Amino acid sequence: MPGAYWIAHVTVTDAEAYGKYAELAGPAIAAAGGKFLARGARFVQLEGRERPRNVLAWFPSLEAAVACYNGPAYQAALAHAKGAAERELLVVEAME
Repeated sequence: MPGAYWIAHVTVTDAEAYGKYAELAGPAIAAAGGKFLARGARFVQLEGRERPRNVLAWFPSLEAAVACYNGPAYQAALAHAKGAAERELLVVEAME
């Protein structure tokens, strides 16, 4: 499955505000061709800094994933996450 993966590691600090983010982010990601592969599921931290919430989403391309992030629908969702979570987010291109 070529494309790109959106990988997020999150510590939620304000559940109510972050809930609003999640409510809006899902449709924004889907509209950009993305689909969740893992979202808040069980995990085992083997190295590095642990975050209690981890998300993996697939997009058809690296460009589509970045465009989703920068797009108005996702930015509107992201406004609710700012100050409501500590996050790391990266996009990794899949191997063909």
